[in-house]
Amino acid sequence: MVNYIWVIITVAGIVFALFNGTMEEVNKAVFDGAKEAVTLCMGLISVLVFWLGMMKIAEESGLLEKLSKLFRPLVKRLFPEVPENHPAMGYMLSNMISNMFGLGNAATPLGLKAMEELKRLNGGKDTASRSMVTFLAINTASITIIPTTVIAIRMTYHSKAPTEIVVPTIIATILSALSAVLIDRYFYYRRSRKG
Repeated sequence: MVNYIWVIITVAGIVFALFNGTMEEVNKAVFDGAKEAVTLCMGLISVLVFWLGMMKIAEESGLLEKLSKLFRPLVKRLFPEVPENHPAMGYMLSNMISNMFGLGNAATPLGLKAMEELKRLNGGKDTASRSMVTFLAINTASITIIPTTVIAIRMTYHSKAPTEIVVPTIIATILSALSAVLIDRYFYYRRSRKG
């Protein structure tokens, strides 16, 4: 459906430009946008490659395993239905740690694998389980310690202080994650009392 919307918007814009004689401006905007996209991607790639490399070093050194052990008791309380050594638990922890370092691109496949495992635990039902809803809420509002992508964008556009976003990001994401968990628990307990 979204593809159709984009096609309609694009065609409408081109037709409008043809009738108003502004096709030259549209062409200029297309090429300027393409140039800007390449510049932005190159800036993002360099920072993401660096942090993915750091994640690989952390994995090889055992740091990720230690972080997983540190967060396991908290995650176990958030997801009591998930057995401690189940693959879903590992995928969820890896996803959360990747999100903490602002590596959304690395976190996405881990989140998808976690959802697949949670669906298996749910008996393959099409209805989301409590753990699936909680994981989605936490993943969407994840705590970010190092906002890698935002820093890369700020660096690409020559910000004087690209890392000044770190403290506000930590505060905002902690508040959003706490809010997500509290809202999730509120609706879960409210629903369980009715049922």
